[in-house]
Amino acid sequence: MKKRSQLKRRSPLTDHPLRNPGQSLDEEIDRLINDRGILWIAAIAVSLLQFLMEWWRWYTNPAPNPTAVAILIMPIIGFSLYRLFHIAQQVKRLKMARDGEKAVGQFLADLREKGYRIFHDVLGDEFNIDHIIISDRGIFTVETKTYSKPTVGRPEVHFDGKTLLVNGYPPYRDPITQARAQAAWSKRILKESTGKEYPVKAVIVFPGWFVQSTHSRNQNDPWVLNPKALPAFINNAPPKLQPADVQLAAYHLSRYIRTKQP
Repeated sequence: MKKRSQLKRRSPLTDHPLRNPGQSLDEEIDRLINDRGILWIAAIAVSLLQFLMEWWRWYTNPAPNPTAVAILIMPIIGFSLYRLFHIAQQVKRLKMARDGEKAVGQFLADLREKGYRIFHDVLGDEFNIDHIIISDRGIFTVETKTYSKPTVGRPEVHFDGKTLLVNGYPPYRDPITQARAQAAWSKRILKESTGKEYPVKAVIVFPGWFVQSTHSRNQNDPWVLNPKALPAFINNAPPKLQPADVQLAAYHLSRYIRTKQP
């Protein structure tokens, strides 16, 4: 008879857990620090160790030439510091974006009391959707844009239904096109899995920014909001789905998320 310690064991979890707000950004931060940052830190440490050893050898025995070693390793140290600086800047931007997604996730948590289903960090085809809300008012894909603000003036986001400006300038990447693509992808995934055509609304939120938005009557235009205003916008929308449709869409989306875990 096998001992208890010799018996084969397996995880009690039959499904992967759902994802958390900003999980993709957390994974990217870990990759930058662990896969790339440590490499350049190690290069600096080895170079400094070699440099100190040469000086010690010079001090105890005049034959070695620490100047030559310094000429060799200083470019390595300099380039490693340059790479570490850029990694630190990337990590800083990613952390700000991650914190923005987590803050929006906290705003959305209150919607659960109304029976809304909230999903975070949904992985698509080489992209991710920060949040998806499934409710009787329809389905909403939420893209979070966390930008740093200038220290003076009244920075604001302006959207007139066609053009989006952040503090008077167009963003580096077009959030409107991105948000529409996410909504279209979500609509297609639900259509393929449920056989039903669900109404999906694209939403873009800017945490911490004053948003001035003139929304047109075109249903394809996304909402551009401060995240604090999003629950009210959803609650004021007319009902579009029956409870059974909400449950069906939530079930199929949760199954998709669990099977798409990296």
